[in-house]
Amino acid sequence: MSQRPANQLFDAYFTQAAMREIFSDAGRLQGMLDFEAALARAEALVGVIPQSAVAPIEAACRADRYDLEALQQAIMNSGNSAIPLVKALGREIKRESPEAERYVHMGATSQDVMDSGLVLQVRAAFQWLEHNLGALADVLAEQAQRYAETPLAGRTWLQHATPVTLGMKIASWLGAITRHRQRLAELKLRVLVLQFGGASGTLAALGEKAMPVAEALARELDLHLPEQPWHTQRDRLVEVASLCGLIAGSLGKLGRDISLLMQTEAAEVFEPAGQGRGGSSTMPHKRNPVSAAVLISAATRVPNLVATMFAAMPQEHERSLGLWHAEWDTLPDIFCLTSGALEQALLIAQGLEVDTARMRNNLELTHGLVLAEAVSIALSQRLGREQAHHLVEQCCRRAVEQGSNLREALAQEETVTAELPADELDRLLDPAHYLGQARTWVARACAEHHSFTSSC
Repeated sequence: MSQRPANQLFDAYFTQAAMREIFSDAGRLQGMLDFEAALARAEALVGVIPQSAVAPIEAACRADRYDLEALQQAIMNSGNSAIPLVKALGREIKRESPEAERYVHMGATSQDVMDSGLVLQVRAAFQWLEHNLGALADVLAEQAQRYAETPLAGRTWLQHATPVTLGMKIASWLGAITRHRQRLAELKLRVLVLQFGGASGTLAALGEKAMPVAEALARELDLHLPEQPWHTQRDRLVEVASLCGLIAGSLGKLGRDISLLMQTEAAEVFEPAGQGRGGSSTMPHKRNPVSAAVLISAATRVPNLVATMFAAMPQEHERSLGLWHAEWDTLPDIFCLTSGALEQALLIAQGLEVDTARMRNNLELTHGLVLAEAVSIALSQRLGREQAHHLVEQCCRRAVEQGSNLREALAQEETVTAELPADELDRLLDPAHYLGQARTWVARACAEHHSFTSSC
């Protein structure tokens, strides 16, 4: 089988090799050929074709026997990949058994071959996603627990807010991944279904044998038999695309957080280091977030591809012109980009580098202002909310104007010192004592992860 020249310079960066193989030209052909082989077995079981025809058909259903370049040229005239493939399959079968060639593709239509073959590819892609989402979740759970009580500045509107913990931040990434794993488990029943309707969806060519063949074919391919053919009802594939979009978006969130934490001004959390990794062509000191870039890129590109899948939904009558065609490269690209992001996210999570001292230093950048809420809450229980808020706000303003620490400004305010002794002020202004339910959120996210994993 000839190979088309490689022209994907960035494939290794933005996609994962195993997923690219699933959705390669050879993978696409093999999915369709697996359908044809299973159709022959099913029809022989039901008595539509002779059993003697099965072996020659099966023997010809290997993708490496076909010329990709020739098929590519033939598709330009035929309008889909099944028509030239079935013709080529017939020629291969005829070399061994002219009799068996008469029975290939019996009762099926091109879209049955292409869609069912695609579903087989999607099933393989699901298996890859399940494994790697699970692996990422395991690592995130471990990291969340490791840093469950490690304080760092919370940031709202990109400004320092109150303290959180690194474990809490990681647990939020974990929670999203767990939900995506749940979604994937739920949609498999709807998506992993046979496409088999014949010319217009009625299977009229098979007469009374139609349903027995359909049932046998579904068993042969280990797919569910849907309530009816879905030639122009594309919600299943759009749901798949949407899930990938959600995964890519959540991974993009992880990548965005990491890239911001790696900024020189923050320098709190880093991607793993390595020889030649994240360097610059001119600046020897650079350490760029190269994995995070893949995550953010996928989160930027995949939604537009998902939109294409949505736009292709209102397909005409029993076979679509153009809208079906718009899916052919779109869904594979969605899977490949998502897989690349997931591979890079796992790399980040496994090799996460954390500078706890820098986190502590950064918490002090505002000279205690990030703990103003803690002081205000404590005072409000004694002075009332409005007065306490106004009083602490004035102290914050004075600390900024004087270039002093909030602790010093509070100590100068008699109303504050009358209500809050020095040791209590020290405790209130310690980030480790104002982490709220951060540890609980970590425990709950990890428990949800472990519960789902044990149920799989």
